[in-house]
Amino acid sequence: MKNLLIACTLLLALAAVPVKKKTVVVWQPSHQTNTGKNFSEADVCNAIAEAAMATSPKMKEYKVWSLGRKDVHNADSGSNTVIAHTAAVINGQLSGYAWELKESNKRKPDVFIALHNNGGTRRHAVWGFIHYGDEYESKNRALAARLTAAIAAVTDLENRGVLMDSSTGRNDYRCAATGKLAFYSLDEHVNTAPIRVLLEIGDNGASYDFLRNPANQQKIGEAIKQELAKWLAEQE
Repeated sequence: MKNLLIACTLLLALAAVPVKKKTVVVWQPSHQTNTGKNFSEADVCNAIAEAAMATSPKMKEYKVWSLGRKDVHNADSGSNTVIAHTAAVINGQLSGYAWELKESNKRKPDVFIALHNNGGTRRHAVWGFIHYGDEYESKNRALAARLTAAIAAVTDLENRGVLMDSSTGRNDYRCAATGKLAFYSLDEHVNTAPIRVLLEIGDNGASYDFLRNPANQQKIGEAIKQELAKWLAEQE
């Protein structure tokens, strides 16, 4: 009887200890296949995302990817900065981007990382983008800076630092709160994750051979995941 009472007491004590929430991470690799001759940004970025997800430590991780879907428009093309490719409903269908963000929000992520390749820059480099005027702007900037540095450290990509999504000048999509040009996937009105970073990894021209190399894709994915894990540990 005494042992039973002790066991019950221990169980009650354990029940009172709050369970530590596991970090939820959503990866959004580009679904764009129209980004250069004999070059699929979707294939490259998906390989990087898969490498990251397979790298320890394991978290609650999900990938949102519309490539190949028939129930959305712009499932394999489009721009993250253009209304017609993101926010527009065409023939009753959401865009690939909108579908991906809807799926991401269902997971209630703590961290959202979009993976893309740049184009037309003539630079073999890596860039981080965050949303202008965001409540978590400083944290987003810190993480984006860590991730671009980590990628540059394991490759020969030049680290071009962190930029605001309002700075590209190629958009027509705007944030409803600031009225500034924005990236659809980083807009807080679209994406409910508090931490939202978009990485432009290499250039589909200047980094053509580099990006198509599976070894480089693996190396980049591992570097992103390892640095993300370090950053998250520091936030506890």
